[in-house]
Amino acid sequence: GEVCTMINKKYSEFLPSMQSAEDLVAQVEGLASSIDLLKAGIENEVQRDLNVAVAEFTELKQQLERDTLVLSVLKKLQEFDTAIKECSSALLERQYVTAAQQLEKARSSLRSLESRRGFELKILKALGTELTVQTQNIIYHLGEEWQRLIVWKLPPSKGSSSLEAVVLSELHLHTVPPQDEDAAVPPVAAVLQALAVLGELHSKLKDFGQLLLQYILKPLISHPSLEPVPEEQPDVFILRFRSQELALDESSPMEVFDKIKLVFEVLHKYLLNVPLEQPGEGRKEGRVTLAELLGELIWEELSDCLIHDCLVNSIPTNSSKLEQYKEVIESTEEFEKALKGMQFLKKDTTALLKYACNVDSHFANKKCQDVIMAARNLMTSEIHNTVKITPDSSVALPELPAPGSGEPLQVHRACSLLPSGTVNLGSEGRLSPLTLCLPTCRISSSVQQLVELAYHTLLEATASTDLCCVQLFDCVRNIFQLFYEVVPTYHRENLQKLPQLAAIHHNNCMYISHHLLTLGHQFRYRGTSVLSNGAATFVDLVPAFRRLGMECFLAQMRVQKEEILERLSSARNFSNMDDEENYCAANKAIKQVLHQLRRLGMVWQDVLPVNVYCKAMGALLNTALAEIVTRIAALEDISAQDADRLYSLCRIMVEEGPQVFTPLLEEDKNKKYQEEVPVYVHKWMTFKELMIILQANLHEIVDQWADGKGPLAEEFSAAEVKSLIRALFQNTERRAAALAKIK
Repeated sequence: GEVCTMINKKYSEFLPSMQSAEDLVAQVEGLASSIDLLKAGIENEVQRDLNVAVAEFTELKQQLERDTLVLSVLKKLQEFDTAIKECSSALLERQYVTAAQQLEKARSSLRSLESRRGFELKILKALGTELTVQTQNIIYHLGEEWQRLIVWKLPPSKGSSSLEAVVLSELHLHTVPPQDEDAAVPPVAAVLQALAVLGELHSKLKDFGQLLLQYILKPLISHPSLEPVPEEQPDVFILRFRSQELALDESSPMEVFDKIKLVFEVLHKYLLNVPLEQPGEGRKEGRVTLAELLGELIWEELSDCLIHDCLVNSIPTNSSKLEQYKEVIESTEEFEKALKGMQFLKKDTTALLKYACNVDSHFANKKCQDVIMAARNLMTSEIHNTVKITPDSSVALPELPAPGSGEPLQVHRACSLLPSGTVNLGSEGRLSPLTLCLPTCRISSSVQQLVELAYHTLLEATASTDLCCVQLFDCVRNIFQLFYEVVPTYHRENLQKLPQLAAIHHNNCMYISHHLLTLGHQFRYRGTSVLSNGAATFVDLVPAFRRLGMECFLAQMRVQKEEILERLSSARNFSNMDDEENYCAANKAIKQVLHQLRRLGMVWQDVLPVNVYCKAMGALLNTALAEIVTRIAALEDISAQDADRLYSLCRIMVEEGPQVFTPLLEEDKNKKYQEEVPVYVHKWMTFKELMIILQANLHEIVDQWADGKGPLAEEFSAAEVKSLIRALFQNTERRAAALAKIK
């Protein structure tokens, strides 16, 4: 029974919960079916409506875009049309600025039409054509106006800027403001502004600038006699030119600047002082005057011309005039200032002034060029035009004042290297006045001028600014280095062929090296110049110049020696003189050698310094004598007749040899040098001893030898004397005895 009760209880609890679960299931099923219905409804109807709406919206949007585009195109077309109409009517009334501005408006409308993608209107081509026609039309009208404003009256020979052509040229400017403000005539500014708006002003100004340069500005620079003549009439301004007869060859920069300034002033007054609106140039406020535009176009060419044809020529060639050049610098500054005032030049333009202020460097360059040119001409001139130098003569050199005395310089002929009399060395004693003097000789006059040129250039240097001074000092060194390279090459053939020129060249080199020793030193005490620190010296060039002179002269000596030996080689070794033919050959050879020496003695006479002359002639005579001695000493057999004939040949040499020594023009003064021949001819005594042997008997020869202590032993070795004895004497007991004593 209890069990039944429990089961019922559990069952009764279970039933309601099951019931509620079943209800829930039923509810969910209902909900699911209504969701299905709704889903089907959305899929079928709402989705369809939505698609339609979106399609409609897109279509509307596209239509709106199309309409907007069409509207803007129509608007642009209308703008274009209005602008073109406005332009035409403005043009009729000669209101050029308005016309030009309207035309530019039309142009920008057309541009924006053309820039639209996928929108090619056939009408655009036609509009473009209309714009071009209208542009050409207005440009033509403006061109006419321009030509009416600016009239060039040029001579028929166009393109010529000769003086005659320029004098006939005129420039007429019809830009004078009319008295009665006639509205029918457009003001200059309007024409220019319209040209600027159309972008045509540049080419018009360029042409104007070129004519201005060719017919007015450049001729004023290059023809000093030309003068501008401005003339104002009620309705026109005229610029003419006249040529003054009595004009200088070169006008000063001041005059040129004044003339050009005058031209710019009148141009500024009647034409260039027009402010313009520059479209889209990105300039400050976009305003610019015509003067500025013209300046940009022609200033570079004009300033070049002013520098090369005017300022360059005005650079002084000696430092004393440099002081006066300040005037030029000032007027250059004034000139630039004036042009800047007229706005023709930008504020920072200083090409001219820079050039003028750099006058020191230009002066030095010009001076150096002139000096080097002069030096080159001197070096390539004839060597044989000579001047005589004596110990007491010197180049015409400026006498240098005592250190720090600041005296003015006087140029006079005196040996500036040594005052007359002696050179005082304080207590250590005195030098002879000839210590630093050159011996008397002849040098090329061109070389004397060259050294003068060097002195005067250095003098110029000491009076110049440091920069200039250094440049001029280098220039003087260059002169000498140039000489060293140019002269031996340029005159090579003559120096080899002509003994006189070789001698003069030798003297020239010695003369130059003599001056180089003291050249820098003399300028040490001149003021504060850069040369005073002692670094300015030429001493380093001295050895090279001495070598140059020596080598040239020694080469000539070698040539002469070879000729002497060549002539003596035809003397058949002086053997078998008893043969008439041999004797004649030897005699002829000796005569030729003497003739050669006599000729040399003449060409070197009065040219070489006496000591050099005597050494040179002595060396050559010595060559001849030494060769004769060698040949005779080598003979193996000398007959009595041979000995006599050899003796007579030798006597010719001894008698006539000294007579070739004629260093001086005055005959009587040469005696002294002819008597001193043994001093200069090393083999003289040897030759005399040989002559004694040729005439002596065995006893006399042994006496001359005197046990190796006699005069014969001084000149010949024992072997040579023995050889001569064997050649001269028959083989006898007396000969054997004599030979025994020679040892």
